[in-house]
Amino acid sequence: MDLNRGKHVSARDRLQTIKQMVTNDKKVTVAHLSTLFQVTEETIRRDLEKLEAEGVVTRTYGGAVLNANSLSDNLHFYKRAKYCLEEKKVIALKALPFIKNKTTMAADSSTTVMELLKLLKDRSDLTLLTNSSEAFHELAQSEIKVVSTGGEFNKNTLSLQGRITKEVISKYHVDIMVMSCKGLDIQNGALDSNEAEAEIKKTMIRQSTEVALLIDHSKFDRKAFVRLVELEHINYIITDRKPSAKWTALCNEKGIQLIF
Repeated sequence: MDLNRGKHVSARDRLQTIKQMVTNDKKVTVAHLSTLFQVTEETIRRDLEKLEAEGVVTRTYGGAVLNANSLSDNLHFYKRAKYCLEEKKVIALKALPFIKNKTTMAADSSTTVMELLKLLKDRSDLTLLTNSSEAFHELAQSEIKVVSTGGEFNKNTLSLQGRITKEVISKYHVDIMVMSCKGLDIQNGALDSNEAEAEIKKTMIRQSTEVALLIDHSKFDRKAFVRLVELEHINYIITDRKPSAKWTALCNEKGIQLIF
């Protein structure tokens, strides 16, 4: 980057550049970034705080390093699908009983939810509303009636997004919405890192009677940038391993059915 132009870079572009730098180099320093962008070190520290909240980096003394968890978040759908695959299959099996008596369902485009959809292929009584293009491929020969949300195609997540997608979802009402997320926080609820994807999930949640969150054990107490939904609006949390006592107590307090 031209140092003479550093001060003209917008805050958003600066964040994006820092994100790319830490992805490439695995670490960055406050002093170097301050000089590069011609901003104060305090400004850079605030930038790194934002990226840490998003789950991209972990701050260290004098800088930050790439968060190992973010590597899987930025991978293509098919590569992410292989990550923690056995855990996802366990979660999908545990979720099956809660879909048994439902006839309409919304599903996000997550790889965890995809494992559940694979187990529902013989459900001729089930109508599925989804923005996942991979679901259309996976369920092409199934008994499920699949309704597409339409929208702009994201080649990395294999999902449909945007204004049209939200408008179509708003025309329907479903018994249950099944989704995953990037993190679960006691104060902020379910969190995600992709804003466009989060907007679609929020719309699905509003159109659903019940919400089921399918997450592996690593998502508990993990931060992400975008708030999805408060814990009060989640009916089921289905995971592969018993969470800590504080999460067990909190779910009991808020009336969330915790399955592990």
